[in-house]
Amino acid sequence: MNGSSPAPLLAVHDLQVRFGDKQVVHGVNFVLHAGEKLALVGESGSGKTVTALSLLRLAGEARISGQVLFDGRDLLALSEREMRGVRGGDVAMIFQEPMTALNPLMTVGDQVAEVLQLKQSLSAAQAGRQAVELLATTGISEPGRRARAFAHQLSGGQRQRAMIAMALASSPKLLLADEPTTALDVTLRVQILELLGDLQRQTGMALLLITHDLNLVRRFADRAAVMEHGLLVEQGAVQDVFSHPQHAYTRRLIGSVPQRDVVEAPPRADQALVETQQLQVRYATPLPGLRGWFRKGEFVAVKGVDLRLLPHHTLGIVGESGSGKSTLAQAILGLLPSDGQLRINGQAWHLPATRNSPANQALRRSVQVVFQDPFSSLSPRLTVEEIVGEGLRMHAPASAAVERRQRVEQALADVGLTELQYPGLLQRYPHEFSGGQRQRLAIARALIVQPQLLVLDEPTSALDVTVQQQVLALLQRLQKERGLSYLLITHDVEVIRAMAHDVMVMRDGEVLEAGPVSQVLDAPRHPYTQRLVAAATLA
Repeated sequence: MNGSSPAPLLAVHDLQVRFGDKQVVHGVNFVLHAGEKLALVGESGSGKTVTALSLLRLAGEARISGQVLFDGRDLLALSEREMRGVRGGDVAMIFQEPMTALNPLMTVGDQVAEVLQLKQSLSAAQAGRQAVELLATTGISEPGRRARAFAHQLSGGQRQRAMIAMALASSPKLLLADEPTTALDVTLRVQILELLGDLQRQTGMALLLITHDLNLVRRFADRAAVMEHGLLVEQGAVQDVFSHPQHAYTRRLIGSVPQRDVVEAPPRADQALVETQQLQVRYATPLPGLRGWFRKGEFVAVKGVDLRLLPHHTLGIVGESGSGKSTLAQAILGLLPSDGQLRINGQAWHLPATRNSPANQALRRSVQVVFQDPFSSLSPRLTVEEIVGEGLRMHAPASAAVERRQRVEQALADVGLTELQYPGLLQRYPHEFSGGQRQRLAIARALIVQPQLLVLDEPTSALDVTVQQQVLALLQRLQKERGLSYLLITHDVEVIRAMAHDVMVMRDGEVLEAGPVSQVLDAPRHPYTQRLVAAATLA
């Protein structure tokens, strides 16, 4: 290296990682300079997180070989005692899900102070004061009060800020950020990105970002390195990689954006499939002190919502966490009691005493749901045949076993899963499938009873970009073939653009703006909608 070029802070040479006989990282090479932001990009299973964890030798029982030179020292050659000095000191890490990374038994202030005591040898009082200052640096509101809170008492954005404060407590030279914004709403993503960028510029630390979010990479990183199946297939300046991708996988990733392909069905004003007027959902809440012994308070989660969903149409409901969109969906599904008017095909739910009445059974057949996370919504104890056929056992109990199996096979074929592709398909269990395949199983389970309406609650937010595109294309095809109506719940503006005819924007339980997608998203009137659309463009 010539004298004008500084030595890299981190240099990774021929990194290889094995779990038993299976090699998951194959000869990865990259460098990272002080003050630089490098994004390690790839889908689930590409090896990017294992690569990052291996730098700190945190990848469990993995066998790691190669060189990881940090400030001239090979981290793979250090003793475990020496590595404990590096971890959380010169190199810190922010994990994807702060709720599982933070200690639920300690306040967030104590957790930040613990790092300060260990790494900077401060007294308990000094560490406590500096922990509050660090929380304030991350932009968390009321840092003194938040320092005394436990993780479950904070919002997602606040928990992520607390994790960042912990990571910065030791003034690291290198920060590893593993999907730091995946679990956050779009406006919070922008805030966290701006925060990390500001802190990185102030401290001069290097940042290695692990993500599958290409918009985030385009906005945030200086350089990008693309991984596929444990191989580093392409790397370079972000502008070069996005403008002139060389590898076929990179081109496929960049091209995997939601595409609009919906039939602009003529409106039928005579009969809405779903109609609400002044719909409210209220929760009882405990009151402090003696008052709580005698009566309850009230929290209104959905406040006077009016909506009309027409046959063969998609109504998108967009908003941040806590906006009331999922609560509204549960009320429409008949899972929560509500006030005001709610009719599906002109019928109302009979709640709560006659929940299993014949009228309710008929409505439940016509309204089905697909949840956000198929892994948690599909029973791990049931086979594919039992999962998909469950609705038939409830709504068509008189059908013969042979007929039920045929209908299960047809439902699976409709979503692109066949015995030819997946031998023994009907007897497999959910854990034997990928995330996208599990979501297809969830859609098949909903479709088998031939519903008129599917409630889609964040159906693609847990999926990689290429799989997301496939699932959206499947839903678009099914809507055309079956004349389905969709109630699409999401915080992803681009998914709304691709799928919806009309959109409602919710915040704090209220509808702020509603209308055709082109009108609301291309010319938003409400300041909140304007911020939401702008954040989606930046994030």
